[in-house]
Amino acid sequence: MGRSLETFSKKEREKKKFKKQQDKKEKAEDRKANSDKGKGLEDMMAYIDEHGNITSTPPDPSKKRKIVTEDIQISVPKQEAIFVDPFRKGTITFFNEAKGFGFIQDSITQESVFVHVNSLAEPVKENDKVTFETEQGQKGLNAIKVKKAVK
Repeated sequence: MGRSLETFSKKEREKKKFKKQQDKKEKAEDRKANSDKGKGLEDMMAYIDEHGNITSTPPDPSKKRKIVTEDIQISVPKQEAIFVDPFRKGTITFFNEAKGFGFIQDSITQESVFVHVNSLAEPVKENDKVTFETEQGQKGLNAIKVKKAVK
């Protein structure tokens, strides 16, 4: 008797190769059987029920709630309009006549507001009580229409 030309490892490799081909064929058949191709639009549709869950059945129109878009708050809730007196009162805490600017301390909020000599309606000096309006400048609030307060 002669020896077989096939060795043990060669037989094992061929078995593995054959098994791999079989697995590949099975997977391909499984994909074909379970594929979504050829299904209608209704089969692929997903719906959201009244509780926000995804379902395959359309929602019941009688359970539909009416939503008013004005009630939806995306960010910070709207603040009610607060009336702010445009004329504010304060005291000049610093004023440099040479450079033409100074600061007014608001008597209510105690914040410091920048004032320029071009915004003065009449000449002022430090510790004068004044009335003024504010506008937003490049670096913060600026006082405009600054006048000495009537005592």
